[in-house]
Amino acid sequence: MAISFKDAFGLHEQGMVLRERRTELLADNIANADTPGYKARDLDFRTALANELGRQRGSIGTTDSQHFDMPASLHADVQYRMVDQTDTGDGNSVDVNRERNAFTENALQYQSSLQFLNSKINGLRKALGGQS
Repeated sequence: MAISFKDAFGLHEQGMVLRERRTELLADNIANADTPGYKARDLDFRTALANELGRQRGSIGTTDSQHFDMPASLHADVQYRMVDQTDTGDGNSVDVNRERNAFTENALQYQSSLQFLNSKINGLRKALGGQS
């Protein structure tokens, strides 16, 4: 009996990809905090994951085991962030403190997901190796 990684890990794989994408967006925001006209972007993780789940359930699948699924666009759920600070005159919408907090929170959630996947992998290793 073959082990399906999709069955073993579920949406955690896609969750890691989305967390990584959000990390890139938040890092871009921080890096461009002083760039005139730069608009802060972010990704709503819950909405993006729900959209991915909907895509997976609604996909037609593959007709052959040699075929592969086309990944969904990681840019589809990216949106400009609502501005909560007054305009400084340069059109930049980045609030560095907010971005740093979001970056830290996302990093902690990424680490938690990684630890969960590591425990799943260790469980599979034990099951395959016959260890209890």
